[in-house]
Amino acid sequence: MIASTQFSRKIKVLAVDDSALMRALMTHIVNQNSDMEMVGTAPDPLIARQMIKELNPDVLTLDVEMPKMDGLDFLSRLMRLRPMPVVMVSSLTNRHSEISLRALELGAVEVIGKPSSSSRANMEAYAEQVTDKIRAAAQVKPGFLSRGRVAAPAIDACLGGVVRPNWLIAIGASTGGTEAISQVLRRFPAACPPIVMTQHMPAGFTASFVQRLDKLCAVKVHEAYDGQPILPGNAYLAPGGVAHLAVRKAGGELRAQLLHTDPVNRHRPSVDVLFESVAQAMGNRASAALLTGMGKDGAKGLLAMRQAGADTVVQDEATCVVFGMPKEALAIGASDEALPLDQIASRLFSGRKSAATH
Repeated sequence: MIASTQFSRKIKVLAVDDSALMRALMTHIVNQNSDMEMVGTAPDPLIARQMIKELNPDVLTLDVEMPKMDGLDFLSRLMRLRPMPVVMVSSLTNRHSEISLRALELGAVEVIGKPSSSSRANMEAYAEQVTDKIRAAAQVKPGFLSRGRVAAPAIDACLGGVVRPNWLIAIGASTGGTEAISQVLRRFPAACPPIVMTQHMPAGFTASFVQRLDKLCAVKVHEAYDGQPILPGNAYLAPGGVAHLAVRKAGGELRAQLLHTDPVNRHRPSVDVLFESVAQAMGNRASAALLTGMGKDGAKGLLAMRQAGADTVVQDEATCVVFGMPKEALAIGASDEALPLDQIASRLFSGRKSAATH
């Protein structure tokens, strides 16, 4: 059993879903764990609104599409009037994944798909994912929820000039990472070293995330496929829930490698797998950042990169949704730099802090 590190009592959960089956499933999953309890369920946002006032839950699980009020409309109002940690629960369709990504922009802290099958193994894995997401959401700092998302950055003016040749940038993130990665990636100019990324996301969601990033960023953004050349001016994201992304050298060229192996640190894709492969393939010709997220995935991989001579940095606590992964990395000496999110791109690109700190 993994206990909550923030709560001395049980995490109070409220589930909002128009499906009676999903409400029952969520209740069963939550109440199986000694560190959380389902204090109520609601079939639509209007009922949920009153239950939130009466029950004061710590975490809300929210269906994407419901009657009487759309999940996004409800989330937007909730974040204005009563900010609280929200885990979005979405069907695995392109439309729903787009809506879920919008929900993350509005302030939801996690997203999870609905179960794809009712087999025992699948349901056990799904229950583990749900409780992990709830625990992560429960650790989000209240101040982060109420302050909202920061404005979209422009390309960082200090990221010009000569691009370091034969260089690779690696980024890893989990809870809060979709917005963090977007903030970092949008600061890079089109002429930059290749970028490889792992973000903990459910299967079926990374394709929509990549499409959104590609529209917003100067670099071209791809969902990585096996054997794909890794080229300057391009960023490659591990496919969520499907395979680990690793980097390998073949004939002097960098290529993506997808590994359909067991989860590492309970994640597939795992940041550790990516970072350790970069350490082996690139040695001291790389830079890496470990961003917001719960748990320890990425800490050992970042240490391997630092020991190989790479530049390593973590996101600082003040700008993290959850400081777990960066904190673990600092604790084992994987980096001695914790920087605000708006300084990460400059540090990865050129080894310098952003112009704002000069």
